Amino acid sequence: MKTYKRALTIAGSDSGGGAGIQADLKTFSAIGCFGLSVVTALTAQNTVAVTAIHPVPPEFITRQLDAVLTDIGVDAVKIGMLHSPDVIEAVADALRRHAVTNIVLDPVMVAKSGDKLLQDDAVAALKSSLVPMADVITPNLPEAGVLLGRDVNSEKEMAAACRELARLGCRAVLLKGGHLEGAQSPDLLYVGGAADPLRLEAGRIDTPNSHGTGCTLSSATAAYLALGHPIETAVRKAKQYVLMALTTGAEYTLGQGHGPVHHFHAFWD
Repeated sequence: MKTYKRALTIAGSDSGGGAGIQADLKTFSAIGCFGLSVVTALTAQNTVAVTAIHPVPPEFITRQLDAVLTDIGVDAVKIGMLHSPDVIEAVADALRRHAVTNIVLDPVMVAKSGDKLLQDDAVAALKSSLVPMADVITPNLPEAGVLLGRDVNSEKEMAAACRELARLGCRAVLLKGGHLEGAQSPDLLYVGGAADPLRLEAGRIDTPNSHGTGCTLSSATAAYLALGHPIETAVRKAKQYVLMALTTGAEYTLGQGHGPVHHFHAFWD
């Protein structure tokens, strides 16, 4: 009998379908994994705004995790935004109890407006409980700044930030440079023990349809890890998948704001 490669997303639900759990499940399916989900929050949102958030209690998040992990199991996990220290601890405890590996943590902490989405105690819990368990963390520059307690504003500062973030205990850091100015949008991948970060360059795509890009990159990385690829290969393949999703998605219109990327670009247009 055949079996599936299993990828689990632990994140919030996006009723607009472009980010969060919905983007992760689409990404898993497009890359060839069986997608599983643990919902941490419900949101009322579309391409324009988030109008309401309904958090899921930590106890119920634990019940979801135990239900999935005791029966089906997973080959990789993507973790998105977690809204409180209690939720962070609940997720970390369950992953530890079930000896889960191939963990990709997307530390969603800063809104596009620049506002922090987590209180200081939640950031501290993330750094102490989940970052050390992660195989890859995927912060953008504002999120790296929150984790380090200082701004990261240049590619030179990114290299130093990668090394400092790795000292928090994760195996690898994918530091996203999308907030830098310029025609290129370089990301740096630092695998613990390496002399220098690896520069992964990509041109910017001129499109309003970028909603869920970060979710998609982290879930694609998890999917490729689930398929058995090493970290560097998984990240390179994930970046290529997102590049194609952005490029093909630029041709579409959906909603009145920032539309989604095209998760199924390889299957239909």
